[in-house]
Order: sequence, then C-alpha cells, then structure tokens
Amino acid sequence: MRASRFLPGVLALLLLGGCTEASTSSSISAPTPRAGATRLGEVSEIVTDLDMPWGLDFLPDGSALVSGRADGRIQRIPAGGGTPEPVGAVPGVVKSSEGGLLGIALSPDFASDRLLYAYVSSTPTNRVVAMRVGEDYASLGRPQVILDGIETADRHHGGRIRFGPDGNLWIGTGDAFEPENAADDDSLNGKILRIRPDGSVPADNPSNSPVYSSGHRNVQGITFGPDGTVYASELGHRTWDEVNIVLPGRDYGWPESEGTQGDAGEPPLFVLHPDDASPSGIAYAQGSLWTGALGGQRLWQLPVDGAKATADPIEHLVGEYGRIRTVEVAPDGALWLTTSNTDEATWGGTPPRAGDDRILRVELTPDE
Repeated sequence: MRASRFLPGVLALLLLGGCTEASTSSSISAPTPRAGATRLGEVSEIVTDLDMPWGLDFLPDGSALVSGRADGRIQRIPAGGGTPEPVGAVPGVVKSSEGGLLGIALSPDFASDRLLYAYVSSTPTNRVVAMRVGEDYASLGRPQVILDGIETADRHHGGRIRFGPDGNLWIGTGDAFEPENAADDDSLNGKILRIRPDGSVPADNPSNSPVYSSGHRNVQGITFGPDGTVYASELGHRTWDEVNIVLPGRDYGWPESEGTQGDAGEPPLFVLHPDDASPSGIAYAQGSLWTGALGGQRLWQLPVDGAKATADPIEHLVGEYGRIRTVEVAPDGALWLTTSNTDEATWGGTPPRAGDDRILRVELTPDE
C-alpha cells in the first residue's frame, strides 16, 4: 500500500525541502541559509581523454579505479593525476543507450580480500559481480555473481553501488523503462537494494529480499551522512528530480508521484527541475550533499543536517565542463568529478570537447 506524502510527521520534512526558481510559487518554504557554508576552491584536471567513465572508487593508497561504460574496462588513476593504468576488462558487459559497465565499489576489506564489486548491464539480466584485483593492479579475477535478476532494458538501469557504514552493499536500480516495476514488490527494479558482501540478505532488511525501498524511477546516486543518514538521487521524468532520505521499507511514489507532484509515497528532501539537474552521482562532504547534473551540466550543492535541508540548493560550474556523472570524496577531502560528454546518450547534453572525458579535482573551502 502506498503511503500519502502528507501523513502527519512527514509534512515537516517536505516543508524543509530545497526549491529552485521553478518551485518558488509552490507551498514549499525556503530554509534560511546557515552560517559556515562551504564554497568551491581550485578546480584542476586529474586525467583527460577517458571513454565514457561511469563508476569511481578510491584505493587505500589514494589512487582510484574508474569504470568505462562502453568498453567494460577498469583503469587505475594515480592519486596525483596522470596517465591511466589498465587493470582489466569485465566480461559480459552489454552496452545499450544507458547500459554497460556502471558503478563500482571496493570491498571494505580490500586490503585483505582485494575485491572489486561492479554493476554490470548484461543479458538476460543486469547483475552485480565481485572480482579480485591482482596484487600489481594489472589484472582482474573471474567475476563471481553476487546478485542477478535485475531486469535489463535499453535505458533506466540505475547502476550506482556503494558500501555503507553498516558493511552492506547498497544498489540503486532503475525501472527498466517499465514504470510499474517500481511498485511491484516482486521486482528488483525501481528499488534501492541492500545485500551483504556475499549476496545474502541482511537480517534487518524490511523483508526477506534484497529490497530496502521501492517506488523509485532511476536511482544513480547513493551516499551516507556522518550520522548514518542514507541519501539517494533519482532522475525524474518531466517535472521533478529528487534527492531522498532512504528509510527501510518505504515507498517513494513512482510512478504515481514525481517529486512533489502527486501525493503517493514519501516526500523528497530536495526537488530539482530535470532541465537543471538529471542527477547521477551524489556524495556527502562538509555539511552538504554534492550531486552531478547530466542534463543540467553543473554541480549542485545541497546543504543538509541529517534528515533536514538547511539551505536552498546552490549551483556551481554551470556549463563549464558539460555533463557531470559521478561525484566522490577523495581521501584528502576534495571532490573528484567525472564528466560524461563522450556518452552518446546525451539527452540534452553537449558534444565532446577537446580532452573529454575527464576527471576533475575540486577543493572545498569553508567560508570565513
């Protein structure tokens, strides 16, 4: 059963949600900006000339692994930037308009088990696999399927995976371009999934399945606040994109509701117009969520305190680097962003420019 977005106890969260110019005429009130905000510092290039980078995660030495959506390759990026080093290719990747090799996540115990997890868009279904990275970072072991049965399609794969502070693997899926999947309890699509590193279901999941929350259209970003709050970014259709607080067993309304349009499911923490956003990766740093915008071609800063928004969304780098796919926090506290301009499924994007695609390093500086 879908929950109303206006049940007592959730209305206050809705009233704290961020808004853009397009939404200022609605009943959502704008929070008062707080002191001690964070601003962007120096932006530098870590690496250029990548082909459709999608997922990224950091190794213990500060270097990073990045996935290529189209070719299924994993490359290692030096911590200080420079020439990418080939690690290996993931077998079974099937490229489509939005599919291929998508999110990656390193095991929390990588120092001992050397496992790399990956979300693979494939056939007959999408799957999550685990592979061992060679001691020399120049090879990948045979993939072990951790989870399959995620319906595939040309679009709406979701694809972001991330280990949480609870040691579990969190997975964002899309509705496979079939909106009814999101509300179907028997489908893994249009969901946020949560599994143990071996693929088993955690005992405290809301049901005896990987499904943690439902009613999502296309989740491409998951991150965690310092207090354990789970945030997810979700691409909307025509009206609103969403950033949600993810709660166990909750329904987020799609396809009956989109953002604040409709009264089914949980209310979003922030809404952004798809022309300004189409959010993909999301990360938490210095009191804000930071999410890359594909159609909006910018970086959004969303100030938060746990489950509350503390100021309106702030836009950065508007149009400067094109589509931004992935946002991750490096070990030194800077943000690493991957652009997504060599991806032909631009949906309102920009043609590649010289040096695309690239990884950018963005320093964060607290305001004085």
